[in-house]
Amino acid sequence: MNINNCLLCNDAKCTKACGVYEPDKILRSLYFDNEYVVMNNIGETIPCLECDARCQQACPVNLNIQEILTSIRRDRSDKKEINYDVLKTDFCGIPLENPFLLSSSVVASTYEMCARAFEAGWGGVAFKTVSLMNIEEASPRFSAIKDNKRIIGFKNIEQLSDHTVIENIDIFKKLKKNYPDKFLLISIMGRNDEEWRYLANIMSDSGADALELNFSCPNMTEHNTGSDMGQVPEVVEKYCRVVKESTNLPFIAKLTPNVTHIEESAEAAIRGGASGVAAINTIKSLIEVDVNPNHRHFEASIGGYSGKAVKPIALRFIAELALDEKLNNKHISAMGGIETWKDALEFIVLGADSIQVTTAVMQYGYRIIEDIKDGVALYLMNHGFNSIQEIKKTATRGIVATDQLDRSYVIYPKFIREKCVGCQRCYISCLDGGHQAISIKEDKPVLDPSRCVGCHLCILVCPNQAIESSNVKVPKTNS
Repeated sequence: MNINNCLLCNDAKCTKACGVYEPDKILRSLYFDNEYVVMNNIGETIPCLECDARCQQACPVNLNIQEILTSIRRDRSDKKEINYDVLKTDFCGIPLENPFLLSSSVVASTYEMCARAFEAGWGGVAFKTVSLMNIEEASPRFSAIKDNKRIIGFKNIEQLSDHTVIENIDIFKKLKKNYPDKFLLISIMGRNDEEWRYLANIMSDSGADALELNFSCPNMTEHNTGSDMGQVPEVVEKYCRVVKESTNLPFIAKLTPNVTHIEESAEAAIRGGASGVAAINTIKSLIEVDVNPNHRHFEASIGGYSGKAVKPIALRFIAELALDEKLNNKHISAMGGIETWKDALEFIVLGADSIQVTTAVMQYGYRIIEDIKDGVALYLMNHGFNSIQEIKKTATRGIVATDQLDRSYVIYPKFIREKCVGCQRCYISCLDGGHQAISIKEDKPVLDPSRCVGCHLCILVCPNQAIESSNVKVPKTNS
């Protein structure tokens, strides 16, 4: 079902018009790949077929809500009451009701914002980085690459908290007083030994549960701060030692992805006394270039790149950290392109102990935590797991180096004739970007196995999902 045209409205008119269901929540769950949660929660029958589709009439884009809701598969035989206790975990020994945190950024920068996030169901927040620097932000400071209505890649040149240290501490104490069971992770950044020592010491009595040392912001106006520090393992180790000597709070180091081997900085942080690491912060990027010859001057700044586009890179870094034996039993807090419960789950099975989110919240709001929690919890329950700890690192053994791949077989694509609409996209891609293994007969693709190498490019480019993997390993012949 295609719901990409749903606007994910706030105070949705469709739900106001319905009066029976909350169509906006159902549509949002479907938007975030949460069909099984919808199937589990929805009634055995939906009266939508017999109603006058008031929700649809109220929709600003006239989305066919009635058709979408009536097409949802429903199976009440295994309905489960979602048990959120399966999500309970800890952060360096500190209990968490769930592992999902707001990452240190604009989404966690005021009391009111963090309070609303707590009320929405987030397990904790990493508050926007506290420093002794005078922070002046540029305007505008965001840009994005979009596909349909979704932001795929997001660039920012945002720096740190623009509140004073004392103003921030007042916020932390108020948050901890009003939400004592929520986790408060405070990000800090210093420019020298004295600043790191001061910030670590003063945060010890601020209400913070733990600290996150920011060695990774790529947007700093002051040199030798942020990712400049994080690219030098010796500097990471040095400042971790300073913090270790200055506070009894557990702390983790937030690492930059703008390096070749992230584990070098991670190991340095552990040597310096860190209880774990967080990764990845944003990737240095430039996503807008002015090609208009009439513009004599164009300002474009290199900034931090985040969002769905960076998830594969983040997964790679988390896997490398999880496989590093020197980080065994150290906390790994993962972030980078997480929008859905499936995204979060991928990081957890690779070894993440906690999950941090920013860009998806900026695009969709704190409400996405409902689907993340429901999706992961129902997954655990449906597969017989009693806690989230049982699935950590279960996928790391499946990671294979390029030189260790089994290259003795071919898995051919399978064409689903009844779904093919004859666009011939597969033919063009195979002809110009593959091995010329597809021909066209009667407007339909035909595979030549003698030329096919099983690259699966045709599967990826088919716009109608009319090609899939055969999942059959065919041994290669010498010929």
